[in-house]
Amino acid sequence: EVQLVESGGGLVQPGGSLRLSCAASGFSFSNVAMSWVRQAPGKGLEWLSTINSGPGFTVYADSVKGRFTTSKDNAKNTLYLQMNSLKPEDTAVYYCRRVDNGYRGKGTQVTVSS
Repeated sequence: EVQLVESGGGLVQPGGSLRLSCAASGFSFSNVAMSWVRQAPGKGLEWLSTINSGPGFTVYADSVKGRFTTSKDNAKNTLYLQMNSLKPEDTAVYYCRRVDNGYRGKGTQVTVSS
């Protein structure tokens, strides 16, 4: 069974940091490009970043470039999103998603507020 389980969300003050994790199972994680997306209250899905299946090249949306870093550990079948300099507008549910078929997990809530 294919599973993607996000974790690491929570409440953080503006300017703070969080690291999200996405544990993958049921498929060959190292051979699949992965993305992070988010959905803020009342808004649609916003793509944040993609990491490829090979050497781990990454691309980022302008809204998070320079603040967020995506990485992966193929040995642990885990995708990460390091988020720094968080802003209130980063408040959203964050999902990891397979690029090939769009499958995503149930998400983890990130709230940035003082």
